[in-house]
Amino acid sequence: MSQYKNIQSITEVKNYTPSKERLFSADNSEITSGWTTDIYFIKSREILRNENLAQAEVAAEIFPGRAGVMAGTQEVKNLLGDLPVDVRALEEGEHFDSKEVVMQISGSYDYFSIYETAFLGILASSSGWATAANQCKNSAGDKSVVCFGARHVHPAVAPVMERSAIIGGADGASCILGAKLAGREPMGTIPHAVMLVVGDTLKAAEVYSEIMPPESPVIMLVDTFKDEAEESLRLGESLKERLEGVRLDTASERGGVTPGLVKEIRGRLDLAGLSHVQIFVSGGVNPERMPGLIKAGADSFGVGSYISAASPIDMTMDLKEVNGRPVAKRGRIPGQTRAPRLTRII
Repeated sequence: MSQYKNIQSITEVKNYTPSKERLFSADNSEITSGWTTDIYFIKSREILRNENLAQAEVAAEIFPGRAGVMAGTQEVKNLLGDLPVDVRALEEGEHFDSKEVVMQISGSYDYFSIYETAFLGILASSSGWATAANQCKNSAGDKSVVCFGARHVHPAVAPVMERSAIIGGADGASCILGAKLAGREPMGTIPHAVMLVVGDTLKAAEVYSEIMPPESPVIMLVDTFKDEAEESLRLGESLKERLEGVRLDTASERGGVTPGLVKEIRGRLDLAGLSHVQIFVSGGVNPERMPGLIKAGADSFGVGSYISAASPIDMTMDLKEVNGRPVAKRGRIPGQTRAPRLTRII
């Protein structure tokens, strides 16, 4: 029997009643206890224990359903790190091909089987988000990409998503915890709501410039009250060198941010001697739109739903050895796959 505290039986599952007066996301202790696992892994545990096979030594492999960028390795290490298992994995940020082995786990099946649901989900979602961010960064080239996707997902997974985006190549993220977990400081300015409450974009910009720390760039939304070009010039003429950039987030009801709009603002800023003012574009940005916006003069991007709504990359785990004997389900090749790109993490 495992010495690690997690679900041991079907009876324990039957007797468990979670509180309904809580956030519905699982916390760390619930995940490590096994409450997010699929029920069939508890049934498997009981069957194997009944047959005195729970301590069978196995070798397992995980592979993706499509190509992408690896993310989630560190979280899997944190999940399995106290177990007596050996884990080799592809490093975060590395590209993988469809069906390529990205992780191998060796040890007693009873120790880690209960976490299969969790670690496959970690890798699937994290790698999906990282891959979408990588597509954005590849399209943006030397222009910066900041992940603004936290508002599109459940808050419990927002930090995972934004950390994954940074692993995939994003230059930053707005979610505080997500950025911190990636070793970065969160990036972002202020929302339209501040302008609406203050009543004037320039006034809000002046206060921002005065009270925010020096490392907070003065990049202001210019689509709240006036024509974007007019507001950009108004801010530039007043703040001068203090204004580092203007952010375009024009509502879809007005056609969104177009290359034509970016081109006009860039031209008017340059004519006014404000060439130092950069143009930050957000709102419906995706890799397909980026080249045209860059050609028109965009300097950086805020990307939300393209990253947050990315499909997970399905991950599958197969047992390839049981007590040193090569095995596999029909359609797969028995025995461990040679995977020289993997490094030991546990």
